[in-house]
Amino acid sequence: MADRQFTAGALFAGIGGFCLGFSGAGIKTVWAVENDENAVKTYLKNINDVRVITHEDKPADIRNVKVINDDLEPVDVLHAGFPCQSFSIAGNRNGFNDERGKLFFEIIRIVNEFKDKKPSVIVLENSPNIKNGGDGAWFVEIKKELQRAGYWFRESNAQELDIYELTTLPQKRNRLFMVAFSRNHFKSGKFTFPHTHNTEDKSLSSLVGFDKALSDDYYYLDEHNRYYKMISNEVEDTSCIYQLRKYLVRVKERDVCPTLTANMGLGGHNVPFIHDQKGLRKLTEYECLKIQGFPDRFMFPDEVARSKRYMQVGNSVSVPVARLLAEQVRKKIIEDRKNG
Repeated sequence: MADRQFTAGALFAGIGGFCLGFSGAGIKTVWAVENDENAVKTYLKNINDVRVITHEDKPADIRNVKVINDDLEPVDVLHAGFPCQSFSIAGNRNGFNDERGKLFFEIIRIVNEFKDKKPSVIVLENSPNIKNGGDGAWFVEIKKELQRAGYWFRESNAQELDIYELTTLPQKRNRLFMVAFSRNHFKSGKFTFPHTHNTEDKSLSSLVGFDKALSDDYYYLDEHNRYYKMISNEVEDTSCIYQLRKYLVRVKERDVCPTLTANMGLGGHNVPFIHDQKGLRKLTEYECLKIQGFPDRFMFPDEVARSKRYMQVGNSVSVPVARLLAEQVRKKIIEDRKNG
């Protein structure tokens, strides 16, 4: 079994963070569902060997995706970073009462449509607040649905992973990962999450141009901008990142980037700032890509607006974290799968 090609399906694929990470661990994504047209454009520019599901030549809405109608072939792993806005502390916290929160149940529906060919493993990603929000009811609901679908899943199958702790990347980013294992394929749901504490020095300066000036004025704050003075007054170390949050300037220590969020696409103070040789500017979308661990070859299509690019980065799963998780999943499949 160790030599066989493992496959995956992707729901809420975004621009492919999960897909790239799993591919790097030897688990190839063969089909993907993502309904954001701009995200699909970015995905297809960089990942062209995956079948992205479409309906009438448009990206498919997961609510309309059917296993039989869309010819979704059975896969070993199903991964999905489902919408977090209704679960996040920064969101509305309406949980499953929000239409975006209800999309979780589409994952379960699709899994059940595979009948006796369900994925052996389900990997989910969301806000850490999903575990405690709703007085714990949200996580109980997820656990109940996964168990009802035939999977080993309990509290120990959900763990927060921080890109800063696990990799050499300098971003503080905590996300909750949940891994469920089919009772038909595994003897137990015991799983070891990646846990190696990376003690290597972080190098934000290798990813961000602190000592360079950009030719494009788009990224720079005008001196007359209302945020310019607020942030500039706090700049003491030009090798640090600064972020304006609710009219307070947050200064991150050297070689630390705050969590990159989809709100960066809304502009203003949502994007982290640095002070380079030319002035005060926000991080470029490509610097943000690197901080999320995407490969240097990853490119945005010209037709995708910059605001959309920032949103795509903030919504994405960190590639190196996805790969570390996928390596543990692959190890579990090889060692613990029944009749393996």
